[in-house]
Amino acid sequence: MRWLPRLLSHAAAAGKATARTTGSHVGGSNGFASGRGGGDGTVVPREWLRKLWTEELRKQRDAARRWGRRAVATTDGGSGADSFGDFAKAPSRSYQHDDRDLTPVEAKLKPLLSRANLLIARDIEWANIMLAFEQESRYIIMDPLFPQSPVGFIREKSNVIFRQLFRSRRPFVAEITDAMGNEIFTVRRPFWLINSSIYAEVNGKEVGVVHRRWHLWRRIYDLYLGNRQFAVVENPGFWNWTFTLTDEDDNVLAQIDRNWRGIGFELFTDAGQYAIRFGDAGLNRKFGLASDIDELHVVRQLSLPERAVALALAVSLDCDYFSKRGGWGLPFLIATE
Repeated sequence: MRWLPRLLSHAAAAGKATARTTGSHVGGSNGFASGRGGGDGTVVPREWLRKLWTEELRKQRDAARRWGRRAVATTDGGSGADSFGDFAKAPSRSYQHDDRDLTPVEAKLKPLLSRANLLIARDIEWANIMLAFEQESRYIIMDPLFPQSPVGFIREKSNVIFRQLFRSRRPFVAEITDAMGNEIFTVRRPFWLINSSIYAEVNGKEVGVVHRRWHLWRRIYDLYLGNRQFAVVENPGFWNWTFTLTDEDDNVLAQIDRNWRGIGFELFTDAGQYAIRFGDAGLNRKFGLASDIDELHVVRQLSLPERAVALALAVSLDCDYFSKRGGWGLPFLIATE
């Protein structure tokens, strides 16, 4: 009711103006017949009060619309349409996204994720190749412009028994660190049976999640920042190794490509390599591994938390589709799922 004093002051001023104009100083029943009588004998027209009330309500609705209150009500289960149309409604459960939290989150993510492109390569797991013993996954993160030195690492932490029993469905937490070993953020992947999920967390606080949507042959993922879905991946499946992040209007936001590393790597190892393209122009010249990565035109730049969710998607893709079962080196020790 913060607008009530302003409404009364407007009413009093209008009443005085009306009294001066008409020259009437009436009270009692005559005053209330045409409006609302004031203590000083002024008369406020009832029609004017109605207009003032309507105008005040309109201003409040405009202010609420500017601050997004209507959008919040729709997202929380109101009668409005879903912002992503046919996108799956599976929001993150534990973290409510708030713009005030983005400043410390972005400061933590910026050293690694502010680059135009990232190249993620998985280490060879010899125990898995030779003995079908599932090891903790290790990845190297490189900047294609400067491939001679890593810019970060991904290190899985999981239970050794769960790794052997559940294989690619095992639960794990992976630390994403910079080149010096300082933790930037983590990804958490629970055990799953039908559809996998992976969560991106900064300082133990969840900022986004990727949910896999079941389909007989297509590879579909929904990406969320807090409770808001910002992208979807709809890969046609089979031998297509390009995973494009698009918004609700099918505009390209980013792309993850699994690169071919040679028949030996692909048939006998888990050592996959993934190029994440965020669509930045980067440097005008290309050299090193960057010459193999085409520039991607996007409708907008992903925020740093959204890029963290995209990197978590790359880890999930590697576990869901490109992890071998091991046991090639010694045939009599081959173990399959």
